[in-house]
Amino acid sequence: MIDLDMSPYAAFVWPAWAISGVVLAALVVRAAAAARRWKAALRDLEAGDE
Repeated sequence: MIDLDMSPYAAFVWPAWAISGVVLAALVVRAAAAARRWKAALRDLEAGDE
């Protein structure tokens, strides 16, 4: 079984995991938003060529 008891270090480890998770989630959201913007820009550029 996984031992998640970090006794004296828990006050440092769990917030570090939480911050890392928030940062990774923010990066995923930012990448998805950028992809949507790039897709819209490409669609606009392709529509302008016709």
